[in-house]
Amino acid sequence: MALYAIGDIQGCFLTLSRLLERVRFDPRHDRLWLVGDLVNRGPRSLEVLRFVRGLGERATVVLGNHDLHLLGRAFGVRKPKRRDTLDDVLTAPDRPELIEWLRQRPLLHREDGRLMVHAGLLPQWTVAVAEELARELDEALRSESPARTLEALNQPGPSRWRDGLDPDDRLRVSARAFTRMRALDAKGRDCKGFTGPPSQAPPGCRPWFDAKGRRSAALGLYRTDSVIHLDSGCVWGGALTAVRLDDGKVFQEALADGSPAPD
Repeated sequence: MALYAIGDIQGCFLTLSRLLERVRFDPRHDRLWLVGDLVNRGPRSLEVLRFVRGLGERATVVLGNHDLHLLGRAFGVRKPKRRDTLDDVLTAPDRPELIEWLRQRPLLHREDGRLMVHAGLLPQWTVAVAEELARELDEALRSESPARTLEALNQPGPSRWRDGLDPDDRLRVSARAFTRMRALDAKGRDCKGFTGPPSQAPPGCRPWFDAKGRRSAALGLYRTDSVIHLDSGCVWGGALTAVRLDDGKVFQEALADGSPAPD
């Protein structure tokens, strides 16, 4: 049995299929960890969702910002964005089942000394605190009023974490960290608007995993002793990356699904 972690698929189903062929993925024995952003920008989000859902327990998925955006659109609290490619999912006959399946995915997964999130952890958080906050957000999304939670996430939140935040602000800061954060300034505030690799962090900002005092042990493929970042920009003409976690071997497949939605 092999365990593969795979970066942002974003609707690139043909690329994913070729990558799985490259690694000789066997769904009877092997497992996948998928780091979120299964959907959007690429042309085949529906095929990705159907395929991953069909893998059952062989695939472990955490939510990314594009997945939350799809949920927001499905529950009527987010408007379409210019480059969305989600209509095939939203008009599919199996939309209810796919949206419900996605809504049940967690924000964080921890197993055998490894922890998977789409974006990152704030430096003030221990792993235990991050797990607690992820559970709060999971439960809110799985509640009887997911639209209220998704609407709350749309609103501006505090620029940084502090103890004593009200419940909605806790959810907002947590969601931002788990699904969008890339870099922080010296005061621990998210460097919003930065979307580049670690080497290109703007002055005064550093990657979240290099933040001073970090309490937890599309940036491109990036590896340190404690972090593997897998967003290698497949949908923008880069590659889809998989790491076999058993031995650290890296596999990449160039984009096979065509260009992303135009501006």
